[in-house]
Amino acid sequence: MALTGRTALAALAGALLVLAFRSVAALLVVNLLLAAAIVADLLLAAGLRRLRITRAGDTRVLLGETAAVTVTVRNPGRRPLRAVLRAVWPPSAHAVPSRAALRVPPGGQGSVTSTLTPDRRGDKTSTTVIVRSFGPLGLAARQRRHAVTWSVRVLPPFRSRRHLGGKLAQLRQLEGQHRSLLRGPGTEFDSLREYVLGDDVRSIDWRAVARRGDVMVRTWRPERDRRILVVLDTGRTAAGRVAGIPRLDASMDAILLLTALASRAGDQVDLIAFDRRLRARVLGAPRSSVLAAVTTALAPLDAELSETDTAALTDLNPVVIEEGLLPRLGTLVARNQIMIAAVSDPRLAELAAGRGGADQVYGAAAAETALDQRERITALLRRQGVQVVDAPPDRLPAALADAYLELKAAGRL
Repeated sequence: MALTGRTALAALAGALLVLAFRSVAALLVVNLLLAAAIVADLLLAAGLRRLRITRAGDTRVLLGETAAVTVTVRNPGRRPLRAVLRAVWPPSAHAVPSRAALRVPPGGQGSVTSTLTPDRRGDKTSTTVIVRSFGPLGLAARQRRHAVTWSVRVLPPFRSRRHLGGKLAQLRQLEGQHRSLLRGPGTEFDSLREYVLGDDVRSIDWRAVARRGDVMVRTWRPERDRRILVVLDTGRTAAGRVAGIPRLDASMDAILLLTALASRAGDQVDLIAFDRRLRARVLGAPRSSVLAAVTTALAPLDAELSETDTAALTDLNPVVIEEGLLPRLGTLVARNQIMIAAVSDPRLAELAAGRGGADQVYGAAAAETALDQRERITALLRRQGVQVVDAPPDRLPAALADAYLELKAAGRL
């Protein structure tokens, strides 16, 4: 049971009457009348046990956008339902309105729609709808919790989507208008055409020359249906912020752009996210739906405050690279094309330029040391045949996509 503001006003009016008459009888009469009105209001309020409550609406939304979820109430009783509904959402969902009035006639139904504008990725789940049923006097209400679960998954925003059109144009140019004449382990035969001045003489097909009597050359195109395994580090280093953006979120944005591009190029994209244990995986998803599968898998991930298994590919951390990756690098490079994408901090370059005072000089020295270590590790990896992409958060997705296209153009993928 819940009392309303009207009850408080009625009690105040009764207190004034008691003060006016200054008698015990007046007090008893006022209290009895108020109690009788409250009981009558509760008895005349629509029952809540037989209500049928369902939900419908969006189950996914991009971070920063708005989702709509509707609560529908069916009233099978004989009394009209005068109610206030409250769907219990976590604060980060920013549900509006938080509560809403609803009137449902006997045997009818009504609905209330809430809009959610979450400010964090992940699953936003509401398990309860609270209903208050008021009587005709509006003095008191019955209250009941109904277990009606609804979940909305908040997906990464994919801000790098703006680069996709340009990268797809580069891909079409690579695969379409300009066929590559360079053959590599990642290229396959496309067609024959007549030799023109400037063509590589190594591409001449002498059997075709003998058959046709003209000098013919083979053209090659980037090989399709290559398998790309994306390994996302969700360990302690992924929790750090660079330029106000978590490293994990910057990495996710780059992964989404690469997935969209590679799937359009005809390659198979798989995803594994882990630190000390497996956090998410997408394996064998069809190219037509792999972007949606990867986006859904990334949505609930958060960085874990634990060290990542050092056997994994990770950020350009000297200790992790030298102790964890390098001992295993020979085996990996022998059978795979390895690429490491890392989020660099532009603040280091700013600190390295500081010379204004003692504090700035010490900061510059520390920044120079960090930059030198990063450059040393990058050079060491490249000598081992590893492709390294090191860029700030806002440029990492485009840089990773460009590196992928370069591998395609060079016939290395």
